[in-house]
Amino acid sequence: MNIRPMLAEDFAAFWPTFQAIIQAQESYAYDPQLSEAQARALWHELPQETWLAEEHGVLLGSYFIKPNAAGPGGHVCNCGYMVAPAARGKGVAAALCAHSQQRGRALGFLAMQFNAVVASNAVAVALWKKLGFAEVGRVPGAYRHPSLGLVDCLIMHKWLQAPDVDKPLTASAPLIARKNIEAVVSRKRKKN
Repeated sequence: MNIRPMLAEDFAAFWPTFQAIIQAQESYAYDPQLSEAQARALWHELPQETWLAEEHGVLLGSYFIKPNAAGPGGHVCNCGYMVAPAARGKGVAAALCAHSQQRGRALGFLAMQFNAVVASNAVAVALWKKLGFAEVGRVPGAYRHPSLGLVDCLIMHKWLQAPDVDKPLTASAPLIARKNIEAVVSRKRKKN
């Protein structure tokens, strides 16, 4: 398998995969009626980089990498992955994700975050966990699945490099529940 930068002329070969995935409405919150030009802008033109996997000239899949947010949040990257239907189950997504983590480190990102992993996409959730991503949040009913109705979306995170802080955090660090934060913040202070 060869993973290389996607060129402008490569998008036409990727378009059928992109179109099939968004029309299935099982994993991406993109309008299923996007045109090829709109899809090209989202997947190839707007991200910082877009890569593709191919074997013997056959396109297997693609990913993009971009900052998850701007300014103070620009040290965390976000990626999206799509694998051609005929290439599923052959390790393409795992290879693309491993490659994207290398690119993320090379580009200076400290962490990678997936903002909306559809919880019913069990194959993707299991793969991301196997590759070291932690579920750090859940948005109830954030995805309208065509056959399952409202499905939760997961926020998944992985450190790519140790953050520059006195006490490094890890993706497996326990999260503080809102009620615990409120209890600490709203405690009455002792009078001196």
